[in-house]
Formats: sequence, C-alpha cells, structure tokens
Amino acid sequence: MHDLPLAAADFAFLDATLQQYGDDHSVLNASELDGYFTALVSSPVQVDISEWFPAIWGGQMPEWQNAADCQRFVELCARHLNSLATQLVEAPQAFAPRLEQTEHQGQPLPLAEEWCFGYLRGIAIANWSVLPEAQMQALQVITGWAEQDEFELPANLDVALHRQRVVAIAPAARALHDYWLAQR
Repeated sequence: MHDLPLAAADFAFLDATLQQYGDDHSVLNASELDGYFTALVSSPVQVDISEWFPAIWGGQMPEWQNAADCQRFVELCARHLNSLATQLVEAPQAFAPRLEQTEHQGQPLPLAEEWCFGYLRGIAIANWSVLPEAQMQALQVITGWAEQDEFELPANLDVALHRQRVVAIAPAARALHDYWLAQR
C-alpha cells in the first residue's frame, strides 16, 4: 500500500499543489518531483523527510490553506518515493522517468529538462560524493539536459537525436541507482 504506484489523478494533485504553493525556488511539477525522488532513492544514504520535504519548496515551507491538502501531498510524495525505490530494486527495467510531453512540428516529443533538474536537486540534498568515471558518464547523460539554457525547441531540432538522448536517461538513472545500492 505504501509503495503502490500513483494514479494519474494523484499526479494531477501533486502538479496542482506544486503550482499553488511553489515559487521560483520550488520543484515545479510532478516530472521534476519524479527526478528529485529518483535521485533520493538512488542515494548512498537515506535522506530523512525532514530534509527532503522542505527542499521541495526551496527551503521555505508553504503556508497551507488546509491541513488535509498538506497531509495528502505528504502521503502521495512518500508513496511515490517508496514506489520508485521498490521499482528500482525489484523491476528496474520497468523504470521510466516521468517526463513532460509537448508537440513539435506535429509530433509528440518528451521533454527531459525538468526531470533532470529534479534529479540534480535530489543529488544536492543527498550530498552525493564523487563518482568513479563510469558513473560520472551516466550522470553526464542527466546533467547534460540541465545545462541547457534554451527552453524553446529550435525549429530545426533533430528529433531523432533528441529522442535518443531522452531514451538514455532511464539506463543512466538505473546505473547510478545500482552503483549506490552496491555501496550501501
């Protein structure tokens, strides 16, 4: 029950809550939250809720309009965190980052930047130590997206290359999880 995957309505609630209570320093949406939690469950040490929850909000806890929304948000976050942890251990090949989608020249296109920003936020909170070269290369697959300054897709975007780079994120995240899991 505590690691049951979230439904679409649960992710919609997380998105709405992040938009309602967030600011420029907060996690922006469920995609970024998914990346954040993926890094946390992949970390060499467990990060306590007293550290990871305030970091969602950039360190400034929101003033909740009602306790029920706060409680539901916390419960859904914990459940998603646990679900990711279970999946990465028990069914890692089924893991896929929860990416935003857009349309580019009439084609659906996944967007990886926000997920990757969240992943890097999780690494910072978990205070990852220096990685060996192979794991640094896996991490570069993720950090490469977060280093982009442009959020507008160029008209001449190489869609095939874009998709190829997106597909590389899940194996990189799995490799980093496996590395740290072996270190625990």
